[in-house]
Amino acid sequence: MCGIAGILEFGKDAHVDSGVLRRMCDVIAYRGPDDDGFFTQGRIGLGMRRLSIVDLATGHQPISNEDGSIWIVFNGEIYNHRTLREDLISRGHSYRTQSDTETIVHLYEEYGNDCVQHLRGMFAFAIWDANRKSLFVARDRLGIKPLYYRLTADNFLFGSEIKVLLTYPGVRPGFNRATLPEYLAFGYLSGDETFYNGVHKLMPGHWLEVNEQGNLRVEQYWDLPLAVDDKPHDERYYVESYRELLEGAVGSHLMSDVPLGVFLSGGLDSSAVAALTTKIRREPIETFSVGYHEQTYSELPYARTVAQHLKSVHHEVLMSREDFFGTLPKLIWHEDEPIAWPSSVSLFFVARLARDHVTVVLTGEGSDETLGGYSRYAFTLKNMAFDRVFRSLVPRSIRSGIRNSISTSTWINAAARRKLSHTFLGLDGESWTSFYFDNFFSAFNQKDQNELLTDELNHEIATGFAYRDVLQYWEASSGELLQRLLYTDIKTYLVELLMKQDNMSMAASIESRVPFLDHVLVEWATRVPASIQMRGTAGKQILKKAMEGLLPHSIIYRPKLGFPTPWSGWLAGAQLDSIERMLLEHRSMNRGFFKRAAVEKLFAEHRARYRDHYDRIWRLLNLELWHRVCLEGESHEFAGRSAEAKSVPMA
Repeated sequence: MCGIAGILEFGKDAHVDSGVLRRMCDVIAYRGPDDDGFFTQGRIGLGMRRLSIVDLATGHQPISNEDGSIWIVFNGEIYNHRTLREDLISRGHSYRTQSDTETIVHLYEEYGNDCVQHLRGMFAFAIWDANRKSLFVARDRLGIKPLYYRLTADNFLFGSEIKVLLTYPGVRPGFNRATLPEYLAFGYLSGDETFYNGVHKLMPGHWLEVNEQGNLRVEQYWDLPLAVDDKPHDERYYVESYRELLEGAVGSHLMSDVPLGVFLSGGLDSSAVAALTTKIRREPIETFSVGYHEQTYSELPYARTVAQHLKSVHHEVLMSREDFFGTLPKLIWHEDEPIAWPSSVSLFFVARLARDHVTVVLTGEGSDETLGGYSRYAFTLKNMAFDRVFRSLVPRSIRSGIRNSISTSTWINAAARRKLSHTFLGLDGESWTSFYFDNFFSAFNQKDQNELLTDELNHEIATGFAYRDVLQYWEASSGELLQRLLYTDIKTYLVELLMKQDNMSMAASIESRVPFLDHVLVEWATRVPASIQMRGTAGKQILKKAMEGLLPHSIIYRPKLGFPTPWSGWLAGAQLDSIERMLLEHRSMNRGFFKRAAVEKLFAEHRARYRDHYDRIWRLLNLELWHRVCLEGESHEFAGRSAEAKSVPMA
């Protein structure tokens, strides 16, 4: 695990400044506090910061092949590298290290760009091929590891984080205003664009190649299979097969030469990973949890139940309201973009706790998106069934009137309005963007944005732009409705979750691994028919059955909370007043994004409990803090470490 960076200059007599390359790596030193390494040769420069995990003695990067014609910098872990190594040695390749990084070099020698097809793991890497005078850059299938790049007429820059590119001399951060509608709706961007002009993401399952003339080619090498099993099996087959595959994935993810633990929320996913890790290792493991003084939102009691059951060495951290707001600017700086969900802050605190004890953690990320675990999946299936009947019996004008009444009636309180607005009664069943994306993702739908954005910005940005990228994935999907929902979320929502996971763990200099997202396991899981995955309003049935006997029944079948934070409760009183003042300052309003009256109305409705706007306020607050910290250079430092951490001895 590390952070990587690189420069390819295009000028005929150009050369890479090694000092610039070093500064690009130094800005992400927290990603790799153990070591650094650089390779420069004329127009090309590769750099890295290393967090030592595997092959501590000889795993230094960059690494080359035998004759020095191929050089690599690599971020991630290749879990099948030992098997690949044996095959490559049999083909005549010679190794100098025990690292998985060197295996990628020899794979590239053997298979060229198709080397990615052989890799099983998480990765972002760049290979300089001196013979072809080209740079090959690849990202793993599901987007576990990040990779950003910037192409101009003068050079090509890449890095693990956007701030790497902004460190290059002459690069100035500028807001990509066209991304604002999608951010207001979803809180993140689904395509290859970022919040910064000229900066792009290399998308999951893609590679790119750029030569010394600046010719860039980007290709997709993997996509999620769309079909379900042609001849479905019985439930027992799916349960046993998934258990075997998952245990194999967890086992492979335990590859490490340094201490390893598990993030434990007390939910099914992280508990399953902890249980299988304990089973495989046959010894107590270290587990880490985060909670709050507000007991309603804290899952610590469930985490303790699992820790006691597994007899793990358990550690906890309690995060306060002051910790949350005090740390937020720092974490926005780490993400380089506005933070999509408040749970990112909690993740940072538990990662920092874990770093005091281990260097690697396993997490439960990815189970919900591959096994239909979110309630929105089952709810949407039911909602669509009711909507078909509703539309067949009730004229459009009456349906529209009911929707308007739910939206505007003063007889409905905020809680009831919120619930009704999610049902077929409050949604337009003829519009998928309304029925699904607005229903479960959008803080500001298209109507809200029209009212919020200034007239100038509304004219500048095309209507419906917010849904452009996500709709491309939806329209590319096929099969059962559940499979289409999973495909779309894996391509969009999950990628943002993984970016959060990577950035928040790396901010604490710790590696996080996601065994549920072993690509072979994902390809198998998403073929399971909905009739097997769903029971009533609950999904993940095969995982629940697979964990019987390993975990307490009360943990397996308890309702999902989804890593809650007390954000809505913290957003009250003086804190709400302070946020409103910030958003209405001349400095904020002069950006020309939002109508002052619309922002004032939003806060007034929230105070009056006419509408619950906590998610909308979160979007606006993060956008403003991002401008101040990432574009205007305001301090992001958080001096305190007041969160209370403790170890909980388990009998």
